[in-house]
Amino acid sequence: MQISLMPQSRRAPQPFGQGQLRKDEVNMKEKSKLLIGICLISAFTLWTVLIQSVDVQPVGQNGTKIGFAAFNVWFHQLTGVHMTLYTVTDWLGLVPVFICLCFGTLGFVQLVKRRSLLRVDPDIIILGVYYVIVIACYLIFEMIPINYRPVLIEGRLEASYPSSTTLLVLSVMPTLIFQVDRRAVNLLIKKMSVVFTIAFSAFMVIGRLISGVHWATDIIASVLLSAGLFMLYQSAVMYAYRAKLSGEERI
Repeated sequence: MQISLMPQSRRAPQPFGQGQLRKDEVNMKEKSKLLIGICLISAFTLWTVLIQSVDVQPVGQNGTKIGFAAFNVWFHQLTGVHMTLYTVTDWLGLVPVFICLCFGTLGFVQLVKRRSLLRVDPDIIILGVYYVIVIACYLIFEMIPINYRPVLIEGRLEASYPSSTTLLVLSVMPTLIFQVDRRAVNLLIKKMSVVFTIAFSAFMVIGRLISGVHWATDIIASVLLSAGLFMLYQSAVMYAYRAKLSGEERI
């Protein structure tokens, strides 16, 4: 893969895979991504409130209460439980972790070569912050369980809302497309990253949905939250790029 680690003064990543964008275009895209992100996060918040107030019944394991009970129970009975699929998707959850490590390594290499955190590509720094926020969301919902799994895992009752694997996949995998599109030169590499990300993400989400280890509403929540976070990440990168353009105009 042709990805540059050279200092920004010699070769900066192409902004958003479209060559140089004007500041007003970046500003418009930044605001639209920010608005969409806020709307999706708001939808996730509303969904979480509804989960705890609409059709709540003690239909879970050990009598735990579940929101949208009729829908969740119907869908769970429709799909059944497939522990092999659960195990496969569980192990494949290491793929987005590996991608996080790859971009973390890229940032570290830039830091060592450029000898200053301020000279590391802003989108990589923002990406690191974004990954931390995703992890924080996971930890928060582990400590404050909204729903519990419809099945016991090794005899234990585990929190299931939102689906942590789905959240991880849908938060991290789109950043692979975004970063490859910005940094790779070869068009085939760009297309391969898109195909791989879409196919892998679809398999993981569908696999998690029909494996029977989550309520359907857990998956929906993860889709809303991860999409919202990714939109906010893109908006932040565009803001950083717009700030860079403004700085160059003043020089």
